[in-house]
Amino acid sequence: MRMDSNTPSLPTDDVVAIERLGALYKELTQELSKVIIGQQQVIELLSIALFAKGHALLMGVPGLAKTLLISSVAKTLDLSFNRIQFTPDLMPADITGTDIIQDDGAGKRRFEFIKGPVFANIVLADEINRAPAKTQSAMLEAMQEHKVTVMGRTFALQPPFFVLATQNPIEQEGTYPLPEAQLDRFMFLIEVDYPTEDEELRIARETTGGKGTELKHILSAEEIMYYQDLVRRVPVPEHIYEYAVKLVRATRPSLETSPDWVKQYVAWGAGPRAIQFLILGAKTRAALHGSYIVRKEDIDAIVEPVLMHRVVTNFAAESQGLNPRKVVARLATEI
Repeated sequence: MRMDSNTPSLPTDDVVAIERLGALYKELTQELSKVIIGQQQVIELLSIALFAKGHALLMGVPGLAKTLLISSVAKTLDLSFNRIQFTPDLMPADITGTDIIQDDGAGKRRFEFIKGPVFANIVLADEINRAPAKTQSAMLEAMQEHKVTVMGRTFALQPPFFVLATQNPIEQEGTYPLPEAQLDRFMFLIEVDYPTEDEELRIARETTGGKGTELKHILSAEEIMYYQDLVRRVPVPEHIYEYAVKLVRATRPSLETSPDWVKQYVAWGAGPRAIQFLILGAKTRAALHGSYIVRKEDIDAIVEPVLMHRVVTNFAAESQGLNPRKVVARLATEI
């Protein structure tokens, strides 16, 4: 691996902490494997988002254990957890909370703010694209600034705070496309695919009995915040920064340096937030796998879930069967 002379090294304490984080990550995946069969890449991406302070959007057809996976992750962490079932009639106040009239006991009435389900460490936004844009937008401030503003008053959300959302494919009946501004707040778009035949045989054998599985807590809120700070200290060589920037800039058809086929098939490319998430995700992946420096393979492992939902293809691309995932995969190969 090529090292840049100006790449800083980690102090001994951080090296030891990364080794401890790697062990905890293995323990976490083993615990989740008690209830989730397969989906190892999905579990890895969720873990990266967790320690990178990012939100994740899981997309797949119903029945692929998206909701079960997120609720299982919550059970392995000593964090508060709320689930919001998004429906067409859900209102923004159903998410953020609202003022209600309370009797103070002295014959006087006053308004008291009742916190909504967004006030939790982990918020499961289940089937987030079942609600219209007005309701989805209620999550924007919480996801970006970790606070909620109601009737001119601002309420901070207790860290750590994650939104883990599930989404059914847009072509299914009764769904609404997520606004681009909200999609951009998600660090990852994780596509959940069907399990393999062997995995489905295990599902048939192991999940149709009457015995339930109890999951134990692996990490506390304090430990999670400590490791969130730790992964940001993982060194990044200069050529990795350059690689991440080139990847993101190549998605923009307006730039002269972009490939000709991108100018032909892409309507809109990724913004600077994608670069931040690529670097943060690569730092986190490196730490989870026991590495003390970011390598190119760490970027390559997360480039699709970071960029897929930030690249908008045009009609010409659709006519050629070229979707955002194929665009990102081709760019990663060419650059």
